[in-house]
Amino acid sequence: MNGRRARVWLFDLDNTLHNASHFAFGGINGAMTEYIVRELSMTPPEADALRRAYWLRYGATLLGLVRHHGVRADHFLHHTHVLPGLEDSVHGHPHDLQALRRLRGRKVILTNAPRAYALRVLGVLGIARAFDAIFAIEDMRMFGELRPKPDARMLRRLAARLRVPPHRCTLVEDTLAHQKAARRIGMKTVWMQRWMRGAARVHKLASRHAMRPAYVDRRVRSLGELVSGKMRSR
Repeated sequence: MNGRRARVWLFDLDNTLHNASHFAFGGINGAMTEYIVRELSMTPPEADALRRAYWLRYGATLLGLVRHHGVRADHFLHHTHVLPGLEDSVHGHPHDLQALRRLRGRKVILTNAPRAYALRVLGVLGIARAFDAIFAIEDMRMFGELRPKPDARMLRRLAARLRVPPHRCTLVEDTLAHQKAARRIGMKTVWMQRWMRGAARVHKLASRHAMRPAYVDRRVRSLGELVSGKMRSR
């Protein structure tokens, strides 16, 4: 099949392919706060407030630390993603590997996490070989700066690197802001809802967005729905 005509599936990692809220997010957030305490000589409450503020402002705490404090990205990523016990706490779904194997097209991991962390998670899930490539945050540098999701320029450049027009790409994500950016440059979008925290949150979000925002093409709760085509448009 012609590479430019084949569908390219861009899969987020955390809370899309596994339940990151169960263990990883808490550990990462705690490690980030500890890092800020140590490197910027702040109290824990000050460090936690700064972590949250940069996440809200930039979409990634790392960007604020790099821009305003001269923190080295590789140093930060290494020390905040050690996560002892991660391998015992990753929870995926047993049917995902089969679904990924049946899904036609090229499959790529697109994550704002570091590559080493992504490889650990994929290894535990047993689905690493199902993907043709991994694009981690280290691969999202443009003009000397990191530009992770939801940066539309990074997404457009990624499509160019994959040698495929954006309209041939489908982003499978749990984060709506990332899908909005992808849709803006012509990519298709799928809202993965399996690992959202409880049915109440799903219903609340669905009600707020009239079941789904206009920039979301489909909603799914399993990778099998991508294969079967049983994706809920409403």
